[in-house]
Amino acid sequence: MPDRPATRLYIPTALTAGAAIALDVDQAHKLRTVLRLADGAPIAAFNERDGEWLCRLRQQGRRGGMIAVEAQRRAPEFEVGPWLVFAPIKRARLDWLIEKACELGAGAFVPIWTARTQPERLNRERLHSLATAAAEQSERLSVPTVAEPQSFDHMLAAWSKERRLIVCDETGGGVPLAEVLATSVHETPVAVLIGPEGGLTETELDALGKLPIVNRVGLGPRVLRAETAALAALAVFQAIAGDWRRARSRETRLQ
Repeated sequence: MPDRPATRLYIPTALTAGAAIALDVDQAHKLRTVLRLADGAPIAAFNERDGEWLCRLRQQGRRGGMIAVEAQRRAPEFEVGPWLVFAPIKRARLDWLIEKACELGAGAFVPIWTARTQPERLNRERLHSLATAAAEQSERLSVPTVAEPQSFDHMLAAWSKERRLIVCDETGGGVPLAEVLATSVHETPVAVLIGPEGGLTETELDALGKLPIVNRVGLGPRVLRAETAALAALAVFQAIAGDWRRARSRETRLQ
């Protein structure tokens, strides 16, 4: 029976049998100082292109490290989760949202500045690190991208007609989400849009309503916080029209 890996690492470098890949400072610190793994410890390395591979930790100097790639454990899988378009919220709640949305299979994060968005700066590098950690923990093979923040108007003008936009409308004017998902979005690229605290303005909702690729949907009779609405919408999407219709794949273990 092959060794069970102690942890997973996202490694964008090509993973092939026999390759030796240097770890970055944060990865080496995690394995050596936090997890206290010894030389030869089994590690699972993955990326969306090569799948997941069994590797061995090799020490390099006092602070460095590398992994030796041995055998593939899981073949690559096409992970095509819904995008999450969101107005940035307070940092602690946004960190939690990114982590949980990644676990729910979000394919990309698209931050937008709306009329009521709090004027706080957005650290894309930090959000990408949170998404990477969540992908490692949740056994995904891909890490969602984090787009450059853009204005609501720019997002609307540049939006692709090939991707349906599901807008969570807290005013009560939307069709129930489950009803929309059951009839109109199967096999179509999708994004879910969540407004800021205080919601989208009537002007913004009107602008969205003029696009044929937009569905305004409701999330029930209660008012939800922005992060709650986002996760609820993603979960319902995955259950009705997304990858929750498939069983969890079993890893391929090679002797």
